[in-house]
Amino acid sequence: MKEMDDMKKEKNKVAFFTLGCKTNQYETNGMIQKFKNAGYEIVEFSSKADIYIVNTCTVTSISDKKSRQFLRQAKKNNPEGIIVAVGCYVQVAKDEVQKISEIDLCLGTNEKSQIVNSVEKFLNNRKKDELDDVFKTAEFADFGVVTYTEKTRAVVKIQDGCDRFCSYCIIPYARGRVRSRNPESIIKEISEIVTIGIKEVVLTGIHIASYGKDFDNNYKLIDLLEEINKIEGLKRVRLRFN
Repeated sequence: MKEMDDMKKEKNKVAFFTLGCKTNQYETNGMIQKFKNAGYEIVEFSSKADIYIVNTCTVTSISDKKSRQFLRQAKKNNPEGIIVAVGCYVQVAKDEVQKISEIDLCLGTNEKSQIVNSVEKFLNNRKKDELDDVFKTAEFADFGVVTYTEKTRAVVKIQDGCDRFCSYCIIPYARGRVRSRNPESIIKEISEIVTIGIKEVVLTGIHIASYGKDFDNNYKLIDLLEEINKIEGLKRVRLRFN
């Protein structure tokens, strides 16, 4: 209990490990910025941290296995650390994940943008909230300006979820239905990215061809692209389908 009290008194070191797609990578960067803004120090996953966050993947059985491996590895890195499992594997296999003794806190795909609050709540009272029902979430979880860069380009998440429900695919059950990001938020993020000298952006999401499907005003992906094309200084836009 003394160690827990000490952790509450000062901001801690947080380490991340990400499995899976570019959308997961983007969201990890969003979570990192949330922790930085709250005064936490971000360290390498292999080092000793107070809190370890593993952003999981579940598209294959190998992804599940790797998620479990890195969650256990985090505990080996610091047996006294708080281990947080977050993301797709947690969302679709909650009961299975919660049986992993090394894990202290499980968060689903919709809870990433509120992760600092969830972790601090756990540190304060050790209570574990129930995972949200991914199909009851109707709004896009916006991280704000993330600025996730890959060398000379930046990745921007514009959409989440999928309504296809293909027989071979688990993604809708992990990510829920289509939720599109507000165009104004996307334009703001890209505009700020351009001001730091980046001239190329990659638009990503779970099923970006469905962008705008959940809007009431018939606004579609082509409309977003036309607005993005007006941003001065931006030279290239790529679309990445996960």
